[in-house]
Amino acid sequence: MNDDKPSPESTTVEESSAPSRSLLDRISQALLGEPGTREELTIILREAQSRDIIARDVLDMMEGVLATAEMKVRDIMIPRAQMDVVDKDAAPETYLPMVIESGHSRYPMVDGDKDKVIGILLAKDLLRYFQLDKKKRAKFSLQDMLRPAVFVPESKRLNVLLREFRSARNHMALVVDEYGGVAGLVTIEDVLEQIVGDIRDEYDIDGEDTMIAEIASGEFVVKALTPLEDFNARFQTTYARDGVETIGGYVMAVAGRVPRRSEKFDVDGLRVEVLRADSRRLHLLKVTHVAPASGEATA
Repeated sequence: MNDDKPSPESTTVEESSAPSRSLLDRISQALLGEPGTREELTIILREAQSRDIIARDVLDMMEGVLATAEMKVRDIMIPRAQMDVVDKDAAPETYLPMVIESGHSRYPMVDGDKDKVIGILLAKDLLRYFQLDKKKRAKFSLQDMLRPAVFVPESKRLNVLLREFRSARNHMALVVDEYGGVAGLVTIEDVLEQIVGDIRDEYDIDGEDTMIAEIASGEFVVKALTPLEDFNARFQTTYARDGVETIGGYVMAVAGRVPRRSEKFDVDGLRVEVLRADSRRLHLLKVTHVAPASGEATA
């Protein structure tokens, strides 16, 4: 009978190896069976990509879909200060240049204040106004063309918002804070960007350790997280701001805000264009040398 009992040594070995075996069992179960958690599903997807069962961009999109269940509207919204709006009392001629420059398809119309959104103006509806002669324009009311404004809380999850966008065939929502004030706006494109935004394009830099890459003669792609010291060494610049450690932080400091995609800044002989950004930070920049011009932005 004593022979059937495990020796103290074997018990110790089994107990010490139990956590390790338990972890291996969980991974094996995730790979061979049905996933029990989101983390296990991610393990399966990444294993499938490593075996070339699915492509890398497909994996990126799947992980983006999973991430939307964890993210909230406040994580991706365009802040109130960066909202492009039109005022109901302003003549369309006065805000047409802004509409052309920004290139958006929808604009909140406000009654003197961004907290008083009365509807959403579609840029294409402006065409009807400008097709009229001067006499008919005086009688034409763009307010009659407004779409209803949709309001969502900052805490709404992105997967829920995307479902609501699709079911209501809506493309924009105003984001309100806990006091009912407008905190920003979010579009269906912002949500979809969280899913497809990591797909590689011609500006992606190969290698995690590569921060600056030359893509053409005198044209460079730079990761926004590039240390300012490294950027200065590469481009022979002397950029510096108190508390700023990266080139992305420096560009935001120069702009006084988070620049949008495609915005350009001429700073001390370099032109910096924003290639990739979200509502909170910059991701990728394009840097080219330009001839100094009078009145250009300086550090």
